Amino acid sequence: MKAPMLRTLCAMLATATLVGGLAACVPLVIGGGAVVGTLVATDRRTAGTQVEDEGIELRAAARITEALGEKAHVNVTSFNRQVLLTGEVPSAADSQKVEQIALAVENVRSVVNDLGVMPSSSLSQRSQDTYLTGKVRASLVDAQDLSANAFKVVTERGVVYLMGRVTPREAKRSAEVARGVDGVRKVVRVFEVISEDELARMATQPAPVSQDPAAAGQPAK
Repeated sequence: MKAPMLRTLCAMLATATLVGGLAACVPLVIGGGAVVGTLVATDRRTAGTQVEDEGIELRAAARITEALGEKAHVNVTSFNRQVLLTGEVPSAADSQKVEQIALAVENVRSVVNDLGVMPSSSLSQRSQDTYLTGKVRASLVDAQDLSANAFKVVTERGVVYLMGRVTPREAKRSAEVARGVDGVRKVVRVFEVISEDELARMATQPAPVSQDPAAAGQPAK
């Protein structure tokens, strides 16, 4: 089996495993229904920010579920404290309500609201979105001039959202790669743009070391 095909298969299997674990969830999906995230070891966010983003997603999801119940399908994705809202809600008023809920969550610095005012997407559509996420992710891995782990990929109704801390070149190139994937209707860039100099500085910084109280000889609290 050729390497690109093998990588594509692996990415899709990983995504399918993720979705299988969420199959029993309510329509609100934490972190996106078709998301492949970044690896902690190579993420351009600090370890603390990664944990903070997970907390933002959990808190926002819980509050939106409490406010709207199961009448809406909302994906909450946070990257470097910027929240992306995708999915479907019954009305424009609901869309604004969800946005205000997300904005009120602790540590959120901005919200990108791309909720559709329409009936919730079907299971088959969500399965197709998951498939597209895997294909885009695999294509980013195959692109030799990109660091695939710098990107978070979210897909909703055939629209691919790209998140991450990237340079202008990486932003342009990754969008080109995603647009080249068969089945992608549109690519939306939700990036935090950094300079090449900043990226170079990040590359020279040592990876943060997690402090385990027991390993450090300190009593665990």
